[in-house]
Amino acid sequence: MLEQALAHNGLIAILRGLQPHEAPSIGQALYDAGFRIIEVPLNSPAPLDSIRTLRNCLPADCLIGAGTVLSAAQVGQVKQAGGQLIVMPHSDAQVLRAAKAAGLYLAPGVATPTEAFAALAEGADVLKLFPAEQMGPAVVKAWLAVLPAGTVLAPVGGVTPDNLQHFHAAGARGFGLGSGLYKPGMTPEQVAATAKAYVTAWHALS
Repeated sequence: MLEQALAHNGLIAILRGLQPHEAPSIGQALYDAGFRIIEVPLNSPAPLDSIRTLRNCLPADCLIGAGTVLSAAQVGQVKQAGGQLIVMPHSDAQVLRAAKAAGLYLAPGVATPTEAFAALAEGADVLKLFPAEQMGPAVVKAWLAVLPAGTVLAPVGGVTPDNLQHFHAAGARGFGLGSGLYKPGMTPEQVAATAKAYVTAWHALS
């Protein structure tokens, strides 16, 4: 399912600060704009409620996950809430193993080639290049020259509709979109507008 979602487009919505009561309308706005992967960071208000709501209200082809997952215990909580994807800011082996054991997709954060290879050895499905604004497209290109063929490297942090093409040209095939896409308090209409800008930028790549 992750491969299908990324094939639809490589855009991953990060809804940090989302309130559970906002989840249906914000989620629908993103889905209608073309997003097929949505994550709610666990340092958001009642994140498991939002994850559960998103999973219940959006079509099955939309992958719902949790971000800022820091412990193996949280992995279990996310799965119980209906989450399908574990996204981490780091690459803790215990969390990676818990996610794989639970049958969930896994996107750990990596900032060095050593971390990248170690995460792949633990079964990572996507490598979250974080924070991308500190590294840039040149790092993406250099890493992909040595990482296994087919590795999905997804820059997160500072990705905008304007610089997305530069990361893509370097080989990135996934993009985590945070405050450039969604900030707490935005209306569904505002989210729809920012989402469409990213989707337009994605389509312009091809």
